[in-house]
Amino acid sequence: MTVEATSTLELPPSELGEKLSAMRLCPPQAQQAMQLSLSRLGQLTPVQAYRVGERLEVFDGLKRLRAARELSWRTLRVEVHELDSTGAKLRLLCSNAGAPLAELEEAWLVRSLYREDRLSQPQIAILLSRHKSWVCRRLALAEGLSDELTASVRLGLVAVSSAVQLGRLPRCNQDAVTREVTGRGLTTRQTAVLVQRLLGAPPERWPGLIEQQCKPSPPAAKGSASRRTPAEQLVADAWAMKRLSARLHARLLERSLSSLGEAAGAVVYRELMELRSTLRALSTTLDTRLNIQGEADAA
Repeated sequence: MTVEATSTLELPPSELGEKLSAMRLCPPQAQQAMQLSLSRLGQLTPVQAYRVGERLEVFDGLKRLRAARELSWRTLRVEVHELDSTGAKLRLLCSNAGAPLAELEEAWLVRSLYREDRLSQPQIAILLSRHKSWVCRRLALAEGLSDELTASVRLGLVAVSSAVQLGRLPRCNQDAVTREVTGRGLTTRQTAVLVQRLLGAPPERWPGLIEQQCKPSPPAAKGSASRRTPAEQLVADAWAMKRLSARLHARLLERSLSSLGEAAGAVVYRELMELRSTLRALSTTLDTRLNIQGEADAA
C-alpha cells in the first residue's frame, strides 16, 4: 500500500468510476433512501475515491454517487486518497466497520485481493487481521456460487444468508434449487433445512425432498389470533398488488434489462416472463369475477 495523502475536489459524477461496487450489495430500498436524503439534505459528507491511472474510483459512497447521477447533479464533493488497489479495498472494509459488510461482501473482497491483487491467503489474513481459515472460507464462498445465484443475490431476489446456504450445494445444482427456493418463497431457515437434507441424500431423491420441504404449514389453531375476513383479505391483497405494481413499473422505466449485465439480465428476464404469465391469468380471473359482479348488480 502507498503512503496516503488526501485532497478534496468538486467533480461531475460521470467522471467517477465504481469498479469496487462489484464487492458491495445495494438493496433498492437503501438506494432509494439515499436518493431521498440527498434531495432533501444535500451532500453532507464527501465520497471517498482513489486514482487508477487517470480515473478516480470510488471505494466509499457508492450509493451517494448513484443517487447524485439519478438526481442529475452537476458536481459531487470527492475526497481523493493516494492509495493503491489493495489499500482502497482495505479502506472499504474499515470505513464500513460501524455497519459491517455482509458475509458475501467479505467473500467478494477476499476474492478480489486474491485474484486481482495477487495476494496469498496468508497475506490477506495478515492484512485483514483475520485467521487463515477465515480467509479460506470466504474465498470458497465467493468462488463456490454459480453466476445465476450471484446475480439473484445482487438483485435482491435471494437473501445473503440464503445464498450462503445454497452455496454449500454443488455449483451444477445451485440454480435449479435456487429457483425452487425463490419460486416457493422459502425463508432462510427453511432453505438451510432443505440444503442440509439435500446434502445428505442422493440427487435422485432431491425432487421429493424439495416438495416435502415446500408443503404449506398447517393452519393456526382457532382462537390463536384474529383472522381477516375474506373481503378484508381481498382488499389487502389488492392494495399490496397496486403498490408493488407501481414500484415495478417505475423501475422498469428507469433502465433497460441489457444495462443490468448478461447474468443479472437473464435472471430478471426469466422472472418477468413468469410474472407476465401470472398477471395474464390474474387478469382473466378478474375479468370473470368483475363481469359476474356487474351482472348481479344490474339484476
